[in-house]
Amino acid sequence: MNGIRSKTEDLEILLAVADHGGFSAAANALDIQVAKVSRAIARLEQEHACSLFTRTTRKVSLTQEGEQFIIAIRSAMEQIAGAEFALTAQKTRPSGRLRVDAASPFVLHQLVPLVKPFRTAYPDIELELVSNDNIIDLIEKRTDLAIRIGGLSDSGLHATLLGRSPLHLVAAPDYLALHGTPTTVDALTSHTIIGFSDTANLNKLPTTPTIQLSVNIKASSGETVRQLCLEGNGIALLSHFMISKDIQSGHLVSLLPGLIDSPNPREQVQAVYYKHSTLASRIEAFLNFIKNKLTM
Repeated sequence: MNGIRSKTEDLEILLAVADHGGFSAAANALDIQVAKVSRAIARLEQEHACSLFTRTTRKVSLTQEGEQFIIAIRSAMEQIAGAEFALTAQKTRPSGRLRVDAASPFVLHQLVPLVKPFRTAYPDIELELVSNDNIIDLIEKRTDLAIRIGGLSDSGLHATLLGRSPLHLVAAPDYLALHGTPTTVDALTSHTIIGFSDTANLNKLPTTPTIQLSVNIKASSGETVRQLCLEGNGIALLSHFMISKDIQSGHLVSLLPGLIDSPNPREQVQAVYYKHSTLASRIEAFLNFIKNKLTM
């Protein structure tokens, strides 16, 4: 039986175009010329006698045939890559750039303390920490791994649950001395609430039923919200991973114990990534290293 045998390199280029949304973006990601990308796609379309992409002056998108082909090719390529990785994993050390994205409080309070021991354990990995308080597109930002707080909506991502971080309503002792300590949820309406400006969901109390807090002071960064709270500006709803030391030291006081439902979706701390074989060893090394060292 004479079947069509497409070159593996052409198939890798095909996946890159699909993942990065265009010929130029794929060429940049693979560090090759755009002309080489065009020739590879043309060969595949000629070999299979169909169009894999619809091209306009502004956009490249998969045809129905292209989508079906991509699903099959991706699965096959991952199986091949997995077999190759299994053969070489014991002989090679994880190396290269590993770009990790997380909200600034998680970077500062959880990841920064682990950088030195991680670098000691994996000196060949070039770790790059990026702080974004909004959700980013991993492919667009060329990011290998993101750590996200709360439930996930992107089904195209692989997720690893790192743990749960309970929520606390907190305030500084100085603020409570001036304004009193709320003993009921209704009493919060007479207090200054510090919250988030960009994401209204972060200003909701996970109670039954859910309560939308009326925010008086807003900030885009969780770390800014924490600092405002520490300075006695009001009451804030924050995750345990960023304020546990503040509570232990007495710089912040946890309010209304038992009010917040637990577990709840916002407690989830998850690592998310696109499953590309070339990144697997670096991602796996990082996740295995941090998972039992996080203090959430």
